[in-house]
Amino acid sequence: MTREQYLLLYEKFLVGEATSEEAKSLLLYQDEFELQLPTAAENLDKANIKTGKRLLNKLNSRTGYLKPRFHLLKWLSAAAAILLIVAGSMFLKTKSPVNKQTNIPVAKRDIGPGSNKATLTLDDGKVISLNDAANGTITRQGNITVKKKNDGMLEYVVSQTAAGNMQKPSFNTITTPRGGEYQLVLPDGTKVWLNAASSLKFPSAFTGKNRDVKLTGEAYFEVAKNKERPFRVKFNNSEIEVLGTHFDVKAYKDDEEARATLLEGSIKITKNNEQRILLPGQQATESDKKGLKISAANIEEAVAWKNGFFIFHDLDIQSIMRTAARWYDIDVNYQGNLTNKQFGGRISKYKNISGLLKNLELTGTIHFTIEGRRVTVIE
Repeated sequence: MTREQYLLLYEKFLVGEATSEEAKSLLLYQDEFELQLPTAAENLDKANIKTGKRLLNKLNSRTGYLKPRFHLLKWLSAAAAILLIVAGSMFLKTKSPVNKQTNIPVAKRDIGPGSNKATLTLDDGKVISLNDAANGTITRQGNITVKKKNDGMLEYVVSQTAAGNMQKPSFNTITTPRGGEYQLVLPDGTKVWLNAASSLKFPSAFTGKNRDVKLTGEAYFEVAKNKERPFRVKFNNSEIEVLGTHFDVKAYKDDEEARATLLEGSIKITKNNEQRILLPGQQATESDKKGLKISAANIEEAVAWKNGFFIFHDLDIQSIMRTAARWYDIDVNYQGNLTNKQFGGRISKYKNISGLLKNLELTGTIHFTIEGRRVTVIE
């Protein structure tokens, strides 16, 4: 559905002329992008909220199966504002030249989403493609058996008979490319979800006083509890120490800040000589310029990638496209003045890239073209 088709259908629905099938088509967008609009729309908020409530009531009464979902009312209010803005724009176009950029198609050839793929680099330099490897035992390292499970997860299994007589561990690195993600179970039972363009270096067995791993990129950890042996994640120039908890760390080199988000338990984060304790629902951001900063976290947004979604709140287009570049394995160009534009919303990350871009285009403030694996963002 094009933006123009969507707006016409929405107008049709508001005046009560949409069929039940057309109403269902509108519902396909309800869990996608809440559209943050130009400043000109801000004065319309009260009217938009009333319109949104009316539309929500109509959708509920007519379709019989609608259940309100993420920011639905805000999304409906934003959509109502779009109609008013577009109506004004159509009026103005009769007195001004047509903007040739407004009808640029998102794509002639679409780009598919990422998938479950990674490589495992052993201590001796051997590289194993995990997406090509058959299920079952991949390799053995002393007392450790490395297995690829039926669900695609990588698992390190310590031999029970040899657990008390561990050899010096070797170090392995699991790496996801752009357009890849992977899950693994470390030798202590800790579960790790690794996001795209990320790597985790870890020992084949934890034998020292601490359980140390090194991260680049992003990972979600469910750390196996062990009060006698802290689990430590090192990233950039920082370190997180936990005894057993759930948290997310995002530490990409091309982001201005790294962040750690805590879901349960507590963690200690250290940068240089500064230490802070994080409680559930809090997020720490760190950078060389600003040091450590603690704030309330948006948990749903922080772990959306793990749960199969993109969720953005008040983000500039450059930040959104960095995320898209990692997941869809694309290069991004920019044309025009794209500063001071913020976007927000939610959409499945397993849709083709056109799903993301078309929803961004619904704001009417930005456009895209695709050539091969290069996406151009146009004001």
